[in-house]
Amino acid sequence: MPEFAEVPAAEQLLFEVTDLKQWVYCPRVLFYRYCAPELRPLTDLMRAGIRSHADETGREERRSLRSYGLEAGERAFDIGLRSAALGLRGRLDLAIAVPSRSQATEAIVVEYKDSERPAGPHFKLQLAAYALLLEATWSIPVRRGFFYSIPLRQSEPLAITPRLRAQVGQAVTAMQAMVHGERMPGAPTSRRPCIACEFRRFCNDVV
Repeated sequence: MPEFAEVPAAEQLLFEVTDLKQWVYCPRVLFYRYCAPELRPLTDLMRAGIRSHADETGREERRSLRSYGLEAGERAFDIGLRSAALGLRGRLDLAIAVPSRSQATEAIVVEYKDSERPAGPHFKLQLAAYALLLEATWSIPVRRGFFYSIPLRQSEPLAITPRLRAQVGQAVTAMQAMVHGERMPGAPTSRRPCIACEFRRFCNDVV
C-alpha cells in the first residue's frame, strides 16, 4: 500500500516550509498535494533526502562553527516550528544562537542541501521562512542564514532581507488562494521541472 505525505485539513491549513520551495519551482505540485493528495506518494528520492539530512546532523555535531564564520554559539537540531500567524510549519535542520556583547543575541538558521549548485530562489524563500518562524518562536532576531552543501562540505550565506521576508508572506497568501479556490496554476515557464516530475502525466497541457 503506498505511503502518502500528510496534509493538514483545510480549516487548519498550515503549509510546510518546503511547500514554499515547491511553489517557486512549480506551483502545480502544490495543487496536486493539497487538492488531490491521493495522487502523490512519498518517492524513493524523498526518503533518500530525509536519510541524508538525518546523517548530516551527526556530522554537524562534530564540526566547529567556523563553517559559518562563528567563534561561539549554541546549536539546536531538528527544531519543530509552527506559526498560525505566518500560516507555516516545518522542521529546521539547525539553529545557532549567537551571543553578542554589542547587541542582542541573534539566531542563525541553517539548512542542509544535497545539491552542489548555488541556492536558487526557491531555496532562498524556504530559508527566509524558517528565519521568520524561528524569530516568532525564540523571540530573537534572525538576520542571516546558511545553506550547507552536503556533497561539497561548504556553507553558502544568505542575508534575510526585508524583500525576502515580504516574499514569504506574498507566497503564503497566493498558496492559500490556490488551495481554497482549488484552482490549478499555470505550467512553469521552463519545462525543465517537468522532465522528472511524477505529475507530468496529469498535466495535459505539458508535452
